[in-house]
Amino acid sequence: MSDLRDDPTSPPVLSSERVFDGRVWDVRRETFELGDATILRDFVDHPGAVAVLAMDERDRVLLIKQYRHPVRSRDWELPAGLLDISGESPLLAAQRELAEEVDLVAETWDLLSDFMTSPGGSNEVIRIYLARGVSAAPTVFERTEEEADIEQRWVPLDEAVDAVLSREVQNAILCLAVLAASAGRDRGWQTLGPVDSPWPRHPLERS
Repeated sequence: MSDLRDDPTSPPVLSSERVFDGRVWDVRRETFELGDATILRDFVDHPGAVAVLAMDERDRVLLIKQYRHPVRSRDWELPAGLLDISGESPLLAAQRELAEEVDLVAETWDLLSDFMTSPGGSNEVIRIYLARGVSAAPTVFERTEEEADIEQRWVPLDEAVDAVLSREVQNAILCLAVLAASAGRDRGWQTLGPVDSPWPRHPLERS
């Protein structure tokens, strides 16, 4: 097994304050010691998020397209959402998002990937689940704002990979998920993890 892995580190934090209180996420300013230096950094303080790669028995994955204002684009994505409900587990959040965004439930859930979106400027971490054995949810949810005009499409996994490699789709969660699923499928899904795997990089687990 390779020894290539991240090294979680917890330097002494001398001060920590929220300097911007946002609608969805905040900005935090921390002073910490690293080696002989005292360093001041501002970063986006994020609750974390989950995403779902739903796959059917024909190796098709469910993609959604919706408008994202910061990049002025309707991009292809996965059903996803913030971990902003106190006490809700990541798995339950993922199941809720799948039902609320695309009206689906799934029989089988596995951990596909964990990743950090922008560790130089944000503590945001995202957990991606693979959901299989999908069927219609018992309730159809009303969607508003950007979600009101969500477009759904079942796409063969290999076609989604091609779209990533040709740079036609660029949403980070989607790109990582379909590449991880393709590699995992080629390895007989031996790369999947239990849905309740520890998540030590999540801010709440580090505090």
